[in-house]
Amino acid sequence: QVQLVESGGGLVQAGGSLRLSCVVSGRTFSSYITGWFRQAPGKDREFAAAIRWSGGSTYYADSVKGRFTISTDNAKNTVYLQMTSLKPEDTAVYYCAARRGSNFDTRETAYDSWGQGTQVTVSS
Repeated sequence: QVQLVESGGGLVQAGGSLRLSCVVSGRTFSSYITGWFRQAPGKDREFAAAIRWSGGSTYYADSVKGRFTISTDNAKNTVYLQMTSLKPEDTAVYYCAARRGSNFDTRETAYDSWGQGTQVTVSS
């Protein structure tokens, strides 16, 4: 398993931007995929974006495509989620997660390591 620690959440106005960070540590994770999920109040946790450490391929949910960008800084063992054009419906707790393998998977159950989450609130 790997350990993940998120940061960067906060309060932002609609139309604004925010960057989340996830520091990854533990076992060698070059063969891992790291993803961002989010959970809004009263709703199930949903997939937002994922990236392969090896090669940098990315995958996005339709709801965030074109507005969010996932990236890595391998030297810092950090995954970022740059969020722009934020909407009130983006309000949620955002979680960083990791899974072994090379295939993208949007299912929550496919990920075996999770961070504690960081709150993002978008005001209208």
